[in-house]
Formats: sequence, structure tokens, C-alpha cells
Amino acid sequence: MARVRYGARTEAEIAAARTASANLPDIWSTGVVAVWESDPDAVAAVLPPPLKPTGRPLVRVNISKVELTGYPLGAGSFAVAAAHDGVEGWYPLVMPMTHERALTGGREVFGEPKKLGEITVERVGLVVHASLARHGIAFVEVRGAVSEELPLPGPTQKTDFYFKFLPAVDGSGFDADPVLVHCLRNEKVRRLERVTGDVVLRESMYDPVVDLPVRTLVDITIGEKTSDQRGRVVERVDARALLPYIHQRYDDPQQVHDGPPEGSV
Repeated sequence: MARVRYGARTEAEIAAARTASANLPDIWSTGVVAVWESDPDAVAAVLPPPLKPTGRPLVRVNISKVELTGYPLGAGSFAVAAAHDGVEGWYPLVMPMTHERALTGGREVFGEPKKLGEITVERVGLVVHASLARHGIAFVEVRGAVSEELPLPGPTQKTDFYFKFLPAVDGSGFDADPVLVHCLRNEKVRRLERVTGDVVLRESMYDPVVDLPVRTLVDITIGEKTSDQRGRVVERVDARALLPYIHQRYDDPQQVHDGPPEGSV
């Protein structure tokens, strides 16, 4: 019988796939990163326990394009500063990706809040434009011009916090206790420039980032970076405490009934 590709793989094939994924070459991306101080109450409100706010109510958006051979990828992250058990890092609320392949591994292995979206990263001379869009709405836009080249930082390690869970089959709660994941990234930078510009947040019923307004812009940069990542489960979390936040992960139809905050545009 000819090989049936949906059939069981041999132990050798499974081991070969694992080895190949563990020995990938450095994959470089060009990305725009903007950081700002927002409303401290709003930042605290989006953090599921046991995550806590840090000393500054920071928000960070990262918008990148990755030139994978034959498979260019757009990747984004909109995150707030958070702390857990003495470790400070970032809690992403939404991570738009341009391809399904980039979604599955991150969501199923790490619990990343990835969704399909449209990513724009453009540079013409000194002028820079980057955006995250879903459902036809560019809910984050970063625009400006390169103003100076920056010294390269040394290799750094950064932490993202994710909650990994499976909604229950019967639609009530979870199938098992959710877990909190610390995802560690070792980052290297080979080019970094400062951008003078601004960040525009637009109303979207499915990506309501306007609730985390730009109060004080801290920094905008454009750079070329590469990183690896590894995660570890640090604790099981209280399912009842996490349940009110799981709509962050999905395009919840109930969100169409949520109005924008007063005074938002």
C-alpha cells in the first residue's frame, strides 16, 4: 500500500521533525516598536490574576515583517506591562498574524492570543508607516520619520506572559485547569533607529485598544532583530478568576454590544 500521509508517523520521523524545529537558523525581521504610558486603571483592568501591574502603566505595540524564504510573514503584538512572582514582562492582548501557520503553534503550545490579521510595515527613505488591521479596521497605526541611528543593545532576554487553556466542550468553563506560561525570548539586534512620530488608535469592536490611550509617548524605533523562544508552565491558575477574561482571546459576538469609552474617537 502506498504511504498514507495522514497515517501514523514512525518514531524516527517524529524525532527528525523535532530536531529540525530545534535547529532553525536565525530568522531576522524588520519591525516597528512603539511604547507609551497609558491609563494605569485601564492597564490594571486587563490583567487576569495572578498578573499584576508594574510601576509604570506601559503599553507596547510591535509590528514586524519577517522575510521567510517563500513565506513572508507579518506579525504583530499589542501588550501591556505586567509582573508575576518578581518577574516583569509583557502581557499581550492580541497578536495579529498574516498566516494560519503562524497561529497554530503559538496558540496551541504557548497559549499566545494570536488571530489572523493584516500587517503593514513600510519605509520610504526616512518615512515609516506600520499598522495592525483586522475586519477592515487599522486599529493601530504608527507613523513618523527616522530621526537618528541608535547604538546596538547587547543580547537581551524578555518575558511574555500567556494563559494556556481549552474552553469546555459543554461551553461552561474549561476542560482542565488553565496554566500560566512564562515565555522567554533571547533577542539580538543588528540595526536600530529612532522614529519621531505618533501612534493612532482606532475604535474596533473586536480589538478595543482605544481603551488603552496614549497618555505619554515613550519611544518609537525601527530595527532588525532575531530571537528564539522557550516557554515553561509556572503555575496552575484559578479557573473562576480567569474566566471573565477569556473573551480577550476570541472575537466574541457579545462585544458588538460594548460601546466605546466616553470621549473616544
